[in-house]
Amino acid sequence: MFSLRNLALILLLVGAAAAMSDKATGISFADKMKDLSLFGVGVRKKGPIKVYSVGMYGSGSVGESLSKMSKTADKKKALAALRNGAHESSTSFVLKMNFKVGAEKMASAIADSVTPRHNSASDVGELKDLIFSGVADKGACVKGTVLQFDCNDGVEVTVDGKTQGKVQSGGLAKAFCDVYLDDKCVSPPLRDSILENCCAP
Repeated sequence: MFSLRNLALILLLVGAAAAMSDKATGISFADKMKDLSLFGVGVRKKGPIKVYSVGMYGSGSVGESLSKMSKTADKKKALAALRNGAHESSTSFVLKMNFKVGAEKMASAIADSVTPRHNSASDVGELKDLIFSGVADKGACVKGTVLQFDCNDGVEVTVDGKTQGKVQSGGLAKAFCDVYLDDKCVSPPLRDSILENCCAP
Protein backbone atom coordinates (compact mmCIF):
# COMPACT_ATOMS: atom_id res chain seq x y z
CA MET A 1 0.00 0.00 0.00
CA PHE A 2 1.26 3.49 -0.89
CA SER A 3 1.86 5.35 2.37
CA LEU A 4 2.48 9.00 3.20
CA ARG A 5 5.97 8.00 4.32
CA ASN A 6 6.71 6.55 0.87
CA LEU A 7 5.44 9.75 -0.72
CA ALA A 8 7.65 11.81 1.59
CA LEU A 9 10.69 9.70 0.63
CA ILE A 10 9.94 10.15 -3.05
CA LEU A 11 9.61 13.92 -2.63
CA LEU A 12 12.91 14.04 -0.75
CA LEU A 13 14.67 12.06 -3.47
CA VAL A 14 13.17 14.29 -6.16
CA GLY A 15 14.30 17.30 -4.17
CA ALA A 16 17.82 15.92 -4.05
CA ALA A 17 17.79 15.75 -7.84
CA ALA A 18 16.55 19.31 -8.45
CA ALA A 19 18.82 21.88 -10.14
CA MET A 20 20.44 24.24 -7.63
CA SER A 21 22.36 27.50 -7.49
CA ASP A 22 25.09 28.30 -5.00
CA LYS A 23 23.77 31.13 -2.81
CA ALA A 24 27.25 32.59 -2.39
CA THR A 25 28.09 32.94 -6.10
CA GLY A 26 24.84 32.46 -8.04
CA ILE A 27 26.52 29.66 -10.06
CA SER A 28 24.03 26.99 -11.08
CA PHE A 29 24.33 23.21 -11.34
CA ALA A 30 22.21 20.80 -13.38
CA ASP A 31 20.00 18.31 -11.54
CA LYS A 32 21.54 15.23 -13.16
CA MET A 33 24.86 14.09 -14.54
CA LYS A 34 24.69 10.75 -16.34
CA ASP A 35 23.05 8.42 -13.80
CA LEU A 36 23.97 10.53 -10.76
CA SER A 37 21.80 13.16 -9.01
CA LEU A 38 22.80 16.51 -7.56
CA PHE A 39 22.96 16.24 -3.76
CA GLY A 40 24.06 19.76 -2.85
CA VAL A 41 26.20 22.78 -3.71
CA GLY A 42 28.58 25.02 -1.78
CA VAL A 43 31.34 27.59 -2.06
CA ARG A 44 35.09 27.18 -1.59
CA LYS A 45 36.44 30.33 0.00
CA LYS A 46 40.00 31.47 0.58
CA GLY A 47 39.70 34.31 3.05
CA PRO A 48 37.09 36.70 1.59
CA ILE A 49 37.55 35.35 -1.96
CA LYS A 50 34.87 33.00 -3.32
CA VAL A 51 37.20 30.85 -5.42
CA TYR A 52 34.71 28.35 -6.86
CA SER A 53 31.36 26.69 -6.32
CA VAL A 54 31.23 22.91 -6.02
CA GLY A 55 28.38 20.49 -6.60
CA MET A 56 28.33 16.86 -5.48
CA TYR A 57 26.57 14.21 -7.58
CA GLY A 58 25.78 10.86 -5.99
CA SER A 59 23.91 7.61 -6.49
CA GLY A 60 20.25 6.99 -5.75
CA SER A 61 21.04 4.41 -3.08
CA VAL A 62 23.03 6.95 -1.05
CA GLY A 63 20.27 9.53 -1.47
CA GLU A 64 17.70 7.03 -0.28
CA SER A 65 19.66 6.18 2.86
CA LEU A 66 20.05 9.89 3.68
CA SER A 67 16.34 10.52 3.17
CA LYS A 68 15.60 8.21 6.11
CA MET A 69 17.66 10.35 8.51
CA SER A 70 16.89 13.66 10.18
CA LYS A 71 19.26 16.52 9.33
CA THR A 72 18.99 17.69 12.97
CA ALA A 73 18.46 14.59 15.14
CA ASP A 74 20.70 12.32 13.05
CA LYS A 75 23.24 14.86 11.76
CA LYS A 76 26.38 12.96 12.79
CA LYS A 77 24.94 9.67 11.54
CA ALA A 78 23.85 11.29 8.27
CA LEU A 79 27.30 12.77 7.64
CA ALA A 80 28.89 9.37 8.28
CA ALA A 81 26.40 7.70 5.90
CA LEU A 82 27.10 10.35 3.27
CA ARG A 83 30.85 9.87 3.48
CA ASN A 84 30.68 6.07 3.53
CA GLY A 85 28.20 6.07 0.65
CA ALA A 86 30.48 8.31 -1.42
CA HIS A 87 33.39 5.94 -0.72
CA GLU A 88 31.45 2.89 -1.84
CA SER A 89 29.61 4.15 -4.93
CA SER A 90 30.20 6.42 -7.92
CA THR A 91 30.47 10.05 -6.82
CA SER A 92 31.36 13.15 -8.82
CA PHE A 93 32.42 16.63 -7.77
CA VAL A 94 31.97 19.48 -10.23
CA LEU A 95 33.94 22.68 -9.58
CA LYS A 96 32.88 25.87 -11.36
CA MET A 97 35.36 28.72 -11.08
CA ASN A 98 34.25 32.10 -9.77
CA PHE A 99 37.76 33.61 -9.56
CA LYS A 100 40.79 33.35 -11.82
CA VAL A 101 43.50 30.98 -10.54
CA GLY A 102 46.68 29.98 -12.38
CA ALA A 103 47.10 26.39 -13.57
CA GLU A 104 49.97 25.56 -11.19
CA LYS A 105 48.26 27.20 -8.21
CA MET A 106 44.95 25.40 -8.83
CA ALA A 107 46.58 22.00 -9.34
CA SER A 108 48.72 22.49 -6.22
CA ALA A 109 45.77 23.64 -4.09
CA ILE A 110 43.75 20.51 -4.85
CA ALA A 111 46.77 18.22 -4.48
CA ASP A 112 47.62 19.86 -1.12
CA SER A 113 44.08 19.15 0.11
CA VAL A 114 44.31 15.47 -0.90
CA THR A 115 47.86 14.87 0.42
CA PRO A 116 47.09 14.59 4.18
CA ARG A 117 44.19 12.23 3.38
CA HIS A 118 46.12 9.79 1.15
CA ASN A 119 49.38 7.92 1.71
CA SER A 120 50.61 7.71 -1.90
CA ALA A 121 52.57 10.73 -3.08
CA SER A 122 52.77 9.26 -6.59
CA ASP A 123 48.95 9.05 -6.86
CA VAL A 124 48.60 12.66 -5.72
CA GLY A 125 51.37 13.74 -8.09
CA GLU A 126 49.60 12.05 -11.00
CA LEU A 127 46.34 13.78 -10.08
CA LYS A 128 48.10 17.14 -9.88
CA ASP A 129 49.66 16.61 -13.33
CA LEU A 130 46.26 15.81 -14.89
CA ILE A 131 44.71 18.96 -13.44
CA PHE A 132 47.68 21.09 -14.48
CA SER A 133 47.79 19.80 -18.06
CA GLY A 134 44.04 20.32 -18.50
CA VAL A 135 44.11 23.88 -17.21
CA ALA A 136 47.47 24.84 -18.78
CA ASP A 137 45.95 24.39 -22.24
CA LYS A 138 43.84 27.49 -21.58
CA GLY A 139 46.44 29.32 -19.47
CA ALA A 140 44.53 29.48 -16.20
CA CYS A 141 41.32 28.54 -14.40
CA VAL A 142 39.45 31.64 -15.51
CA LYS A 143 35.95 32.39 -14.26
CA GLY A 144 33.56 29.86 -15.83
CA THR A 145 36.11 27.02 -16.09
CA VAL A 146 34.56 23.69 -15.10
CA LEU A 147 36.61 20.92 -13.48
CA GLN A 148 35.00 17.53 -12.91
CA PHE A 149 36.34 14.74 -10.70
CA ASP A 150 34.65 11.34 -11.05
CA CYS A 151 35.48 9.13 -8.07
CA ASN A 152 34.97 5.37 -8.03
CA ASP A 153 37.89 2.96 -8.44
CA GLY A 154 40.07 6.00 -9.08
CA VAL A 155 39.75 9.68 -9.94
CA GLU A 156 39.02 10.76 -13.52
CA VAL A 157 39.75 14.40 -14.30
CA THR A 158 37.80 16.44 -16.86
CA VAL A 159 38.38 20.11 -17.69
CA ASP A 160 35.70 21.98 -19.64
CA GLY A 161 34.25 18.70 -20.89
CA LYS A 162 37.59 17.27 -22.07
CA THR A 163 38.81 14.15 -20.25
CA GLN A 164 42.42 14.48 -19.11
CA GLY A 165 42.92 10.96 -17.78
CA LYS A 166 42.37 8.84 -14.71
CA VAL A 167 44.44 7.88 -11.69
CA GLN A 168 43.59 4.25 -10.89
CA SER A 169 43.46 4.21 -7.11
CA GLY A 170 40.50 3.43 -4.88
CA GLY A 171 42.32 5.04 -1.97
CA LEU A 172 42.78 8.27 -3.90
CA ALA A 173 39.07 8.31 -4.79
CA LYS A 174 38.12 8.02 -1.10
CA ALA A 175 40.62 10.71 -0.15
CA PHE A 176 39.25 13.06 -2.82
CA CYS A 177 35.70 12.54 -1.48
CA ASP A 178 36.98 13.33 2.01
CA VAL A 179 38.35 16.68 0.85
CA TYR A 180 34.69 17.74 0.55
CA LEU A 181 32.95 15.45 3.03
CA ASP A 182 35.07 14.90 6.15
CA ASP A 183 35.09 17.06 9.30
CA LYS A 184 37.96 19.19 7.96
CA CYS A 185 36.37 19.65 4.51
CA VAL A 186 37.26 22.65 2.34
CA SER A 187 33.60 23.62 1.81
CA PRO A 188 31.40 23.29 4.91
CA PRO A 189 28.50 24.93 2.99
CA LEU A 190 28.48 21.92 0.61
CA ARG A 191 27.94 19.45 3.46
CA ASP A 192 25.24 21.68 4.95
CA SER A 193 23.50 21.90 1.57
CA ILE A 194 23.56 18.12 1.12
CA LEU A 195 21.95 17.53 4.53
CA GLU A 196 19.37 20.24 3.84
CA ASN A 197 18.40 18.77 0.48
CA CYS A 198 18.70 15.04 1.11
CA CYS A 199 17.71 14.46 4.73
CA ALA A 200 14.36 14.59 6.50
CA PRO A 201 13.71 17.66 8.73
